Amino acid sequence: MATIKEITEMLAGISSLSDPLWQELQADSRLGVQKAVRQRQKKLSADLAEDRRLEQMLSYERDLYAQGYQAVAGIDEVGRGPLAGPLVAACVILPPNAKIKYLNDSKKIPKTRHQAIYERVMSEALSVGLGVIDNKIIDDINIYEATKLGMLQAVKNVKGHVSLPDYLLIDAMNLETDIPQRSIIKGDAHSLSIAAASIVAKVTRDRMMADYDLIYPGYGFAKNAGYGTKEHLQGLYAYGLTPIHRKSFEPVKSLAEEE
Repeated sequence: MATIKEITEMLAGISSLSDPLWQELQADSRLGVQKAVRQRQKKLSADLAEDRRLEQMLSYERDLYAQGYQAVAGIDEVGRGPLAGPLVAACVILPPNAKIKYLNDSKKIPKTRHQAIYERVMSEALSVGLGVIDNKIIDDINIYEATKLGMLQAVKNVKGHVSLPDYLLIDAMNLETDIPQRSIIKGDAHSLSIAAASIVAKVTRDRMMADYDLIYPGYGFAKNAGYGTKEHLQGLYAYGLTPIHRKSFEPVKSLAEEE
């Protein structure tokens, strides 16, 4: 009779919930075996569900590669809503069959996983580009135009194995470019390439805001990333505006007029 350790090792090699070995192991009355079986089935079910999710998120990319495109890029931005700091856009070209576990819309990824998934994306991506639009430009041209500008800069700044994408999948935006494109509502939840751009933009901007927190303490930038939290607003009223605040956004606009 196999030991529980041997059975646990055997379970690790099972990759299907329909494997006949399950029935044989479930007949083993030992509590340790039953516990190992339940744990492996739970883990395998979760892994298979994640694989199905990733397959669904690759559907746009797969269709485009089947049409003959060779460098499909995902584009997304972070930082439309904050009262301070830049808008950051990213353009990411993943390999055609890339599957990065737990990659999703950055807002749905626990913060504890951001760095690890960011590193996986940066490691596996064929090319990455960034566009950073500072608060002064945002104030000059408005946040909508700044979003488009940041995305176009991200495409222009693509570096890596591929110097220019031949198709763009964009999160809810249309860009003025000759490159064929598709705008996808909530694209970061439906396209793996856009999700990759989302996490790259998010981690990049969070790092920038953490650096600004050291330069301008008292606003909580490292924690709130420039959004209008209670701590941020208290800092605004106590210390006034910093050079990275957006003067076209309320209540910053009103405070700027009072100064």
